[in-house]
Amino acid sequence: MIALTVIICAHDPHPGRLVRTLAALRGQTLPPSRWETLLVDNASTPALTASGFTDSAPPNLRTLLEPRLGLTSARRCGMHAATGELIVFVDDDNVLDPDYLAQTLAAFERLPRVGAIGGKSLPEFSSPLPADDWHREFLPLLALRDLGESDLVSTGLRPPGSTHNHYPAFAPIGAGMALRRVATASWLNQPPSTLSDRSGPQLTSAGDNDIILAILRAGWEIAYVPTLSLKHIIPDSRLETAYLARLNRSIQKSWLQVLALHDATPWPPIAHWTLPLRTLKAWFTHRAWQRPANHIRWQGACGHFEGRVQP
Repeated sequence: MIALTVIICAHDPHPGRLVRTLAALRGQTLPPSRWETLLVDNASTPALTASGFTDSAPPNLRTLLEPRLGLTSARRCGMHAATGELIVFVDDDNVLDPDYLAQTLAAFERLPRVGAIGGKSLPEFSSPLPADDWHREFLPLLALRDLGESDLVSTGLRPPGSTHNHYPAFAPIGAGMALRRVATASWLNQPPSTLSDRSGPQLTSAGDNDIILAILRAGWEIAYVPTLSLKHIIPDSRLETAYLARLNRSIQKSWLQVLALHDATPWPPIAHWTLPLRTLKAWFTHRAWQRPANHIRWQGACGHFEGRVQP
């Protein structure tokens, strides 16, 4: 019986990294008869086929085609085709620990009111970072996290005395996110929102947050479970200043937009005409001309203001 479905959404993936992702799935301790792998080809050129990964992929691999470009469309395609009651999203540059899927089953059994679980996402850099490297401030932007060795479980969407909903700081990120299908029903069955998610070269990423907030609004809880651990392959190009600046701006903008959609933002909206003044002030506040880190922080501030603009 299929208990769990792994969904890998890929658009023009790096062949070597995808092979490592599939090989790690092939090495899972959970018997392949209890789970399935869906590789969703999101408008790749050339198209992806299961036959191209015979030597590395798990035996339960199926490929699907989603021609509408965008991570949300690809995820919905995979979830509609899934037969497991549990879903695990795996990026095409994630290398799961061998017991990841077994630990996912155990965690959901132990936490019956939890609808979404995330764990550790540890970096595998192409080039080692010095201990004092300035890039470390921005590693969370790259879907990297280690929140310790204890379970963290939410306690409702709106804390007592709060005037708005609350997004838990330890909420799962997309890399390795595990879900109960029943907990995602409200998100999966409603028309796709207008939020911007990853699509081709775009770096916006509101999709993960939208799913989590929909699960919380449906009355489920979310959790961080450290027994779930994966390696996230980080090429040198993702540490370049230009990439991190664009990523920070895109993430901050989409983050504010998804919080507003779910009544979870503590910041009031702002008028569009104020953007140039706020952007200019932030340029001086962050001394954006001085160092790469300052420039990246300034770009994040610009995205924050753009995300607060009234529709």
